[in-house]
Amino acid sequence: MPLRVTFLGTSGAIPTTERNPSAIFVAREGDQLLFDAGEGTQRQMMRFGTGFSISHLFVTHLHGDHVLGIPGLLQTMAFNDREEPLAIHAPHGTRRQLKSLVNALGNRPSFPVRIDEVGDGDVAHRANEYEVRAFGTDHDARSVGYALVEDDRKGRFDRERAEELGVPVGPKFSKLHEGEPVELEDGTVVEPDQVVGEPRPGRTIVYTGDTRPTTATIDAADDPGLLIHDATFADDRAERAAETAHSTARQAAEIASRTGADRLALMHLSSRYAGYTDDHEEQAREVFDGDAENVFVPDDGDTLDIPYPDADE
Repeated sequence: MPLRVTFLGTSGAIPTTERNPSAIFVAREGDQLLFDAGEGTQRQMMRFGTGFSISHLFVTHLHGDHVLGIPGLLQTMAFNDREEPLAIHAPHGTRRQLKSLVNALGNRPSFPVRIDEVGDGDVAHRANEYEVRAFGTDHDARSVGYALVEDDRKGRFDRERAEELGVPVGPKFSKLHEGEPVELEDGTVVEPDQVVGEPRPGRTIVYTGDTRPTTATIDAADDPGLLIHDATFADDRAERAAETAHSTARQAAEIASRTGADRLALMHLSSRYAGYTDDHEEQAREVFDGDAENVFVPDDGDTLDIPYPDADE
C-alpha cells in the first residue's frame, strides 16, 4: 500500500521564484490529505498533478504563509462542483479566525466545511488503519504539528511451521493469521502465536510546521520513516531562529537523531537562502546520518514514497 509525500511548498514566510510557501500533500491508498496551504497551493496542486480530492486539511498555525491558500483552494473546489465535505483541523483558539478566512470571499463554500480545533495529544483524524495525531510545538502563535501514524500490521505467517504442525493448506491458514485458533482432525488445537510472528510496525510521517526544537516532536512518534522539520535558518542565523521561534538545520537534525527518523526533510527555508541550500544540508549531516538520501532539502514538486520499516527484511 503506497504512502507518498509531495512537497507542494517548501519556502519560508516569503515565496521565491523557485519555492512556494508551506504545503505538504500526502496520499495513502485512496485517502488524500493536505498539511498547510500557503499562498498558491491550488496552483501547485495543479502543477504537480495531485488533484483536489483532499478530505482533510491539517493547519499547523494561522500565519499567512501557511493559510493564505485556503480561500482560493476552496473557491476552485466549488468551481469544480465539489459536494464532498472537507474537514479542517487547526490549533485550539483559532476557529473564529479560520472561519473568517474560509468565508473571506463573502460566500460560504458550496460544500460542507467542518473546522475542528486540536491540541497536544489529540487524535485529529482516525481512519482505516491509521490516525493523524496533533502534538504541541513552540512557535510565536498557537501552533501544533502532526504525526500520521499507521496501525501495527499482522505478524508474518510461518507457513512452513504451520505445515509442520499439521495444519492443512487452506482456510485454516487465514484463520490463524487473523488471530483465531484452529482445531486439527486429531483434536489438536494450534494457537496463532505458534505460527504468526510479532506485530510489525506501520509507517509514520511527522510534520512540525514552524517551531523551535522541542521534545514534543520527539515524543510524537517513535522511529518515523520521515521527519519534515522546520529548518528556516542555517548556523549563521541561529540567534535569529531563536528570536523568531524557528529552528536551524542543525537543530532539526538533532531532533531527527533523537526520534530515530529514517529520513529528514529540511523545510521552510528563509528566502535569504534562495538558490543555495548546501549549508543547510552539510550542517544537518554533521549531526544526522551523512547519507544524501537521508538528509535533504526538498524542492517544490519532489515526491517521496515511504517504505515499511521492515521492507528490507
